[in-house]
Amino acid sequence: MAEQTEQACPINPVVDLLFSRWTTPIVWVLEHHGRLRFNELQRLVPSITPKVLTQRLRQLERDGLVIRTYHAEIPPRVEYEISDLGRTLVPVFRTLHDWSGAHLPQVAAARRAYDTAQEEEAAWAEG
Repeated sequence: MAEQTEQACPINPVVDLLFSRWTTPIVWVLEHHGRLRFNELQRLVPSITPKVLTQRLRQLERDGLVIRTYHAEIPPRVEYEISDLGRTLVPVFRTLHDWSGAHLPQVAAARRAYDTAQEEEAAWAEG
């Protein structure tokens, strides 16, 4: 069944990769702030827990979107940066950013109109 879904929409693997809850903010921050240590990254994505940030960074490193650099110092230092592959996503993010600026007001208006119509329908059904 999942195979049929992927055939119907060939971008499903990309959507799963990029738009899981924390991937986009992490990649966005690394693109805009450059190489960061874990605590710096967590400060810039404040609502993520350390455990989840660690998990997402590992997955992003596995996927080739983030580079982890370990410095054998005392104390040890670890830095994260966006990879060249990760940078290829910047135009995708820019397009989504531009689309949201141009169209989110229309989405909000459509939601308000829908909610109002639903409320009126419910009131009519009760009355």
